Amino acid sequence: MRRGRLLCITLLALLSARVPAQEDQGRTMSLGEAAEHAVQQSKLAVAGGAPFHLKAHIAATGRSRPEYTANVEEYWVAPGKWRRTVESAGFSQTLITNDGKVSEKLTGDYYPFWLHDLVTAIFDPLPMADQLKRMQAQLVIPEDSAQSNSCLNMQSRVGIAPVQNNVAFVFCFTGQKGLLQAVLTPAYRARFADYQAFQNKLVARTITADFAPGITIAAKLTELAELTRADENLFAVESPTPAAEQMKTSQVGEDSARVLALKTPDVVWPAVREGKTSGLLSLYISNDRDGHVREVWPVASDNPELEKAAREQLLHWQYKPYTNDGPSQMEAVLTLAFSTRIENPVPVLSDAAARKQATRIVEPLGPTGKARKGTTFTLRASVDESGKVQSVQNPKNAAPAFYSSGSAALKQWRFRPYVSKGKPDRFYADVTFQVR
Repeated sequence: MRRGRLLCITLLALLSARVPAQEDQGRTMSLGEAAEHAVQQSKLAVAGGAPFHLKAHIAATGRSRPEYTANVEEYWVAPGKWRRTVESAGFSQTLITNDGKVSEKLTGDYYPFWLHDLVTAIFDPLPMADQLKRMQAQLVIPEDSAQSNSCLNMQSRVGIAPVQNNVAFVFCFTGQKGLLQAVLTPAYRARFADYQAFQNKLVARTITADFAPGITIAAKLTELAELTRADENLFAVESPTPAAEQMKTSQVGEDSARVLALKTPDVVWPAVREGKTSGLLSLYISNDRDGHVREVWPVASDNPELEKAAREQLLHWQYKPYTNDGPSQMEAVLTLAFSTRIENPVPVLSDAAARKQATRIVEPLGPTGKARKGTTFTLRASVDESGKVQSVQNPKNAAPAFYSSGSAALKQWRFRPYVSKGKPDRFYADVTFQVR
């Protein structure tokens, strides 16, 4: 049974690597060494590891989204002896491995990408660790601050010439122990928090993944205990499942995906309200074993406003079934070129209009430094339909000290909903502050 998907197959073709400047002095190591160090400390299912019984609950954060809910349970004795149950509304799996024999019972015809991602993160936090060992990129693990982070940010080229895009690969480690904090690749994403001791390990009790704007899903360990006396009936494999019939997921390159295309009509690009009108957009698709696209998640875009329309249209695409020692789910990064137009642009309120629209105004406390009294600077607040500030931009390149203090103030502002064409609309507010 292949427990994980082929992750980061382009990882060794990375174009560049950058290590942020570290304030704390620490030990320098390669990315591979940092990865191995993190895995040794936190991965439960390893040779020589303590037997365990684990339960986890998976759910979307924020508003209720029952479609992103699942429960996971595992009894683990050794790498070759374990039982895992995954249950969600549309899919369930009972998987037993014992002495080389595998039993798999399924309901549903598709193992969702979001679910597989978080189940992988629970039991194999860094599934591409072996690939990372072959990389020479260096980073610094701080030694004198429990809160310091060290991240390696890399870019890889995807797509087929001339339609090619850059996508991010990010690996972050935290604290004196260099524990894994976050991983971001097109095929796998997870953030790890709330590390607690278990036997001789430090195990993340909360794992979150951001799949799309407004869709963040978290796995929380609700039980983790030593398995002192395992019921052998749990691991009985009476009728092994042939390898060709086991659930598999395979990641392929875009060129291979195109060969399998059956019904992939051109995307119809809607008009946008702002941003670039031409550029590139990369998406990650996940197909079932019959070749139907079941999930589409954003990866990189020159205009994120187009992601929703592209995702909705790609869900109707059809591919030939992919085989890998039997039928397999297929995943791939697709890169598309878009061309569109601006319609109904997002309104931008002047300082006077913004202050008139505001119901709460907070002036900056600073900034400190040598700025002369009376100096002015302008920042742009992005405000949603309810009148809440979502982000603060710096379109006129105000000095960092101005931006810091002004942004902190603007995030506390509240506005009356801006009504356009009879309904609340989002808007930008260009607010000018004066040093006092």
